[in-house]
Formats: sequence, C-alpha cells, structure tokens
Amino acid sequence: MNEKNYFAVDLGATSGRTILGTMRDGKLEMREVTRFRNHIIENGDHSYWNLLALYREILGGLKRVAADGIHIESIGIDTWGVDFAFFGKDGELLRPPYSYRDRKNTQGAPQRYFKKVPAEKVYSITGIQVLDFNSLYQLNSLKEDGCSALESADKILFLPDALSYMLTGNMVTEYTIASTSNFLNPRTKQLEQELLDPIGISVDQFAPIVMPGTQIGTLSPNVQRLTGLGAVPVIAVAGHDTASAVAAVPAAGQEYAYLSSGTWSLMGIETDEPIITETSREWNFTNEGGLGGKTRFLKNICGMWLLERCCQEWGNNDYACLITSAKEVKPFRSIINPDDPSFANPISMVQAIIQYCEDTNQPVPQSKGEFSRCIFDSLALRYRMVMNKLQDMSPFNIKRLHVIGGGSRNDMLNQLTANATQKLVVAGPSECTAMGNLLVQIKTKDPEHFDRRSIVVRSVDTKMFCPGDKELWDEGYIKFLRILENYEHKIVS
Repeated sequence: MNEKNYFAVDLGATSGRTILGTMRDGKLEMREVTRFRNHIIENGDHSYWNLLALYREILGGLKRVAADGIHIESIGIDTWGVDFAFFGKDGELLRPPYSYRDRKNTQGAPQRYFKKVPAEKVYSITGIQVLDFNSLYQLNSLKEDGCSALESADKILFLPDALSYMLTGNMVTEYTIASTSNFLNPRTKQLEQELLDPIGISVDQFAPIVMPGTQIGTLSPNVQRLTGLGAVPVIAVAGHDTASAVAAVPAAGQEYAYLSSGTWSLMGIETDEPIITETSREWNFTNEGGLGGKTRFLKNICGMWLLERCCQEWGNNDYACLITSAKEVKPFRSIINPDDPSFANPISMVQAIIQYCEDTNQPVPQSKGEFSRCIFDSLALRYRMVMNKLQDMSPFNIKRLHVIGGGSRNDMLNQLTANATQKLVVAGPSECTAMGNLLVQIKTKDPEHFDRRSIVVRSVDTKMFCPGDKELWDEGYIKFLRILENYEHKIVS
C-alpha cells in the first residue's frame, strides 16, 4: 500500500489544531493529533497573541507524531491574516505580536492613514477592502504611538512565517498571507514601498516573497532534538487560512463561486487577474492571493456569528433543535441586514435584532425558532445580494456555489441559499482549511502525479441543494431591499 504522511498546523483566532494527513490509495485521510486554545493576552492598553505558546503547541504535536513512530514528509502552517511579529537583528522575538482585536491599534486606524494616502489610491494599488485591522493601518498606528518594538525591528514576519522561522531558522514572506496586509500589489505580487514610505518602513524589513509550495527549510537541529524528528522539510503552504480553505474546493473548471461559511462568511471567485474597479471599491470587495498566483476576489459577510451570539445568551447550542424550530416559522416574517454595524459586537445580539426589527416596522421575533429563521433568511438574502454583485463583476458565468467550512453542515441554510441565489449549491468539505494546507504539501513533494481537485473529490462526501421556488424568493428579496433602503434612510435622516 502506497502511504505517505504530512503534518498540518491550522491556527484560528480562538483555537488551533495539528493534523496528520495520510495519502492512501489516492485519497487524503485526516486525523487530529492535538487541539488547543489560542488565548489573547490583555496587558495595559493592548491585546497580544502568545506566539511562544503556539510554538510550544506545535512542538507538542510533532512530539506526539514522533512518539508514535510516524514518518512525516513535511510540515505546513496556516493562520488567520493581517497580524505580524517583530524580530531584532539577533533574530530574537522583540515582543508578543499585537492582536487584530487590539482596539488601541485598530479603532479608527484607516482614517488616520488616509490623511497620508487617500483611500482611493490605496485601493487602486492593492484592491484590498478597508478593514480597521489590516496590517497597513496597524503599522501606521504603532509608528504614530512610538512603538519601541517597531523602531527596533530588523524584520517583520506575518504569523505563519514567524512560526516557520522558529522551526527552521529561515525567513520568508508567503504570498497569500502577505496579500492580507493591504500593502501588497496583486499585479506585481510584491510589497508596495509607496504605501510603506509614509510610515517610515522599508520593504527590506520583510523577508522575500515566496509562493505556496516553496520549501522554507528543514527543522533546525534544536527543533529536531526537542521533537525527536529528523530534518523534516517545512513548506510555505497557503499561509492565509482562507486561501487554504479555497484550495480544497471540490470543483472542476472555473464557472463557480465559493462560500467559506462559518462564524464569518466569505463569498468569492478565483480569477487570473485582480478585479480593481470603482464598483468593486464601492462594494468593498477584496483581492487576496491564491494558489498558482491566482486572485481570490471576494467579500466578507457576517455569518453564523449572529446565531452563535444568540445561543450564548440563551445557553443553548443545540443547532439541530434550533433548525427544526426555524423550519416551522413563516419565511420572511422578519429580515435584517446581517452586515449592519449594529450586529458587529453588541452587548446583546438578541436585543440588537429586536431593535432592528422595531426600527424597520417588522414583527419582533419572540421564540428561538423565529430568531433562527430571521437569521437564516437574512443570510440567504444577503448571499443573493453579494452573488448578484459578484456576477456583475465576474469574467465568467457563475453556475454553482460551493459551500465549504463548518456552515456546509447546515442543510437548512444551504437550501435557503440555493433558493435565494438560484444557484446549485454543493456543500462540503467542512474541514477545508486543514485539507488545503495538506494538499499544497502533497503537491510540493509529488508535483507530477498531483491533481488537487480530484483528490478532494475522492476524499470527501458532498451534498447538493437545487434551487427551489424562485418567485417566493424574488418576493423575499424585494422586501429585503426595501427594508435596507428604509432603514438606511432612517439612520441618515
């Protein structure tokens, strides 16, 4: 039996995992090795990530594999985007990395930078949506505050690259994670000095750009000693977790869109070239790096965050029961805009939904089923709105929507999404990020016999949802648009 093992580190903003991927008879099997919390450290006015603790957890996973006598071909690391670490001339970490949730560094940060470079120019160069926590704006805030770590930094590494450096002693800047920074030019695929000059930072303070699939190095002698492993190669995978997730879409051809569905939703397409237009800027679409030099043209949408926060208040996380209750509720009874700022981080999500419905003269949800149906209908209609804009800007006709991530297991929302968008929805895989990480490693080791999409199709089960009653959902969409228009008019007035 032809069998090879690969090791993926998949780090999220609240938890992390190490996963063993095994290629056996043309299929990829995955097994969780370790799971751990990723804690934000609050100190003074700032919020930090404990990079050394994450490094320790990676070593723990590697030790477990070594103790089991498993030979691994390579190691790859993916994380969330935008955050970075400072290293001194001696190669040592200068300070724990700031978290993108650090309000001191991020609140109002874009507006402060735009006083130096207009927002329109930043978008014309990078094609990246404006988010308070983008690396460019964080760095500007730190510079204005006189951050001593930034002033002393010889090198600045994004988080997956920082952890790979700690394992190997070699520094790189992986393309997909760098694309989240808001200072990478997607046309040249290089960092843009023009955007860093106003902050007083040089491109030379970043390691050279490398594409996914590049070998960074091998485990350093010290890490070999600590783990009991040999000189295992460390691969620069698609370091941004969303890029890894999209790599695991089980699709052939190009005529599809993807929806990475979880706490947050990301809907987009893969293109050969970035799409940077006035329309894409107005709609805050973003151009991030993908495999093979492709661009992930997408938009962030609020996802199951709405229901997760309601569940926290209810003390009820039984999604199956909530979905059953939601099915019994009349559709479009109450509709909200999931991306309205009032839902970003309210003290009470339940109260925020109630207030929105009162402000728009709609029935106020009373039961958990009514709240759940309101959220599901609203998400599906928001997906339709974004899909319509995406199709307008897409260079090809979008025939189907691939839903990946944890939300792919929500059959009700998947069917509502198919009904709303009038697209065939293909759901799965749910463990897409780790799978994409592993697939890049596999291709690096065996490029001649590699067909990424075929491996995914053979390795996972998917479920299809065909569009339902179009007229009903046209009526719901019209109501959705009117509610948004009336609500926005009221706020402005």
